[in-house]
Amino acid sequence: MAVTLTINGESKTVNAEDDTPLLWVLRDELNLTGTKYGCGIAQCGACTVHVNNLPRRSCVTPIKSIEGMQITTIEGLDGPVAEAVQAAWQKIDVPQCGFCQTGQVMSAVGLLNSIRKPDDADIDNGMTGNICRCATYVRIRNAIHDAAGILEKQK
Repeated sequence: MAVTLTINGESKTVNAEDDTPLLWVLRDELNLTGTKYGCGIAQCGACTVHVNNLPRRSCVTPIKSIEGMQITTIEGLDGPVAEAVQAAWQKIDVPQCGFCQTGQVMSAVGLLNSIRKPDDADIDNGMTGNICRCATYVRIRNAIHDAAGILEKQK
């Protein structure tokens, strides 16, 4: 069945079953491999994308449920918040193995889009469910605080 999705600002028609998870359409049909497969049950956050500017786990999101919505992957992430997060991630040297970082960055951008100056509790709540096997949580938290500082200076 043909489903039309708006991904990174571009309309894409894919031939897939309505219940096909978005993750597999992104990776296998559209060759957008920045979004990672981690657990397949929405528990680890590696597959996080934005749907209408909100973080969503793509491994459990049927494509039919998001038809007509704006989908952003790591490849299409842009704007001041994304730039601040990416700069902070590099400055703090957050990644170790790097596997989870796509989902971490997408969740961090989502958090900062809703709370511009989060405290530690906001970060813990906003990043819940994003697992880092290398345990770089302190660096992730520091990078989110740093990104908030970058955004504050841009005002």
